[in-house]
Amino acid sequence: MKHLLFTLSWIVTFAAHAQDKPKLVVGIVVDQMRQEYLYRFEKKFGTGGFRRLISDGFMLKNAHYNYIPTYTGPGHASIYTGTTPAIHGIIGNDWYDKVGKKDVNCVRDERQKPVGNDKGNGDVSPWRMLSSTITDELKLATQKRAKVIGLSMKDRGAVLPAGHLADGAYWFDGLSGKFISSTYYKPGLPVWLDKFNVLNLADQYLNKEWKTLLPIEQYTESGPDDSPYETKLKKDDRPVFPYKLKELRTQYPNFDLITTVAFGDDLLTDAAKAAVDGEELGKDDITDFLAVSYSTPDIIGHAMGPNSVEIEDTYLRLDKNLEDLLSDLDKKVGVGQYVVFLTADHAVADVPLYLKDNKLPAGIFHLANVEAGLNDYLKKYFGEKKIIEKIYNDQIFLNQEAFDGDLKASGIDMLVATELIGQYLLRVEGVADVYPASVLRSADYGEKGLKGNAVRGYNRKRSGDIAYVLEPNWIGWGGIVGTTHGSGYTYDTHVPVIFYGWGIKKGSSAQYHTITDIAPTLSVLLKIKFPSGCTGQPVGEITDY
Repeated sequence: MKHLLFTLSWIVTFAAHAQDKPKLVVGIVVDQMRQEYLYRFEKKFGTGGFRRLISDGFMLKNAHYNYIPTYTGPGHASIYTGTTPAIHGIIGNDWYDKVGKKDVNCVRDERQKPVGNDKGNGDVSPWRMLSSTITDELKLATQKRAKVIGLSMKDRGAVLPAGHLADGAYWFDGLSGKFISSTYYKPGLPVWLDKFNVLNLADQYLNKEWKTLLPIEQYTESGPDDSPYETKLKKDDRPVFPYKLKELRTQYPNFDLITTVAFGDDLLTDAAKAAVDGEELGKDDITDFLAVSYSTPDIIGHAMGPNSVEIEDTYLRLDKNLEDLLSDLDKKVGVGQYVVFLTADHAVADVPLYLKDNKLPAGIFHLANVEAGLNDYLKKYFGEKKIIEKIYNDQIFLNQEAFDGDLKASGIDMLVATELIGQYLLRVEGVADVYPASVLRSADYGEKGLKGNAVRGYNRKRSGDIAYVLEPNWIGWGGIVGTTHGSGYTYDTHVPVIFYGWGIKKGSSAQYHTITDIAPTLSVLLKIKFPSGCTGQPVGEITDY
């Protein structure tokens, strides 16, 4: 028996290397996943999900985001372009457009219309992303014969990974309970997705009860289920298991509840399997690409925090989703015929109040109060002149019209205003440092530390005039319950990176790597060009053998 297993293993390995390229690449991004979760929940994972990827693949144990802010939009763009916001231009999920003087979304495109639901959020495209993606380069290398599909519960989680040349990108629409798209791709949904939507799986999942997979007393890797640091899903109720979704859904618009409970991952896995079938991915000798982004962990993580039983149960269920998806790929594409990478778009901070209650430094940065105080402070020097136009994503946009006039005088006034703002902010509790645009523009792209993260996240045309960073475990969002992400500290930057399947040897590395190394590593494996703005480097531990 052992001889037979060895022979089968040798045949699969030989076939994988004899084949010039994999039949399919599957990119899996988990929204808001810490590397630490792989260690904390390891004993409760099965053998076919996370453990399969880790034991039979290659894991980077020390992979990090190397820029600020660590948000969903920039994260997905950085993974797939192999560069940072300074170059690919996705500087946030939303940001202030200082030319148009309005807030904009990273994928919103008013020139497009929704497909699948006229009232859905389908006016989107990847047009604001300034670099090509690994998926774009695969399309170009194959004369567009490779199929590229993006899937997510969030529009940006599907659109940015799929790139500019995708055959389709599809995301969940809470209004209809269906997966929809945009006219940027096609005028209608593919037949396979129409058939999938008819199943009304979101409705079926929302008639279930969310209870823990294991007896709740076994969730010793998490804090108490009844915690004061968690958001209540139901008004005037406790955030505890079990959650009776049939009752809860009446308090949420249409099908929105599905994205806030673990069954959202089940629904996306169902959609991914349908896409493999419907698009016939991996069925010929031309490599295809399926980009899947699991959004639900982020929404649950924001509400409940990383120490919650809800998060642990979400990841135990996600482990089963991964096992289901990998088994499906084994059957439809073939063992050893596809390559998978799994990573996250960012990690997450602990709930600040929880840390404070446990005598650790942390806090909430109340922006409205700081902005009011800053404006009053500036009035002492500039009178009623409006100096600050907008504060967004920890960046201050100055009102350029306030400095119109004599070039020399206005230049001096701007320098004075910038210095005054910096001095004020550094006296505010929770602020670690302040970087004027002139400092970020003149700094080297390879700068280390927090300043380097700020440099790589700073886009000269889109970012503000002054950037500030908060102290560790300070967040500029929320209050007593829940948490967020966005900083350049390790709790937000340290994420899993695992490669598995075709052409990937088994092993791990504790060497430092950045998230921007994923795309060029895939480029080497697929023998195609690096994305146009790529600044990352191939992971030598994987490619050099």
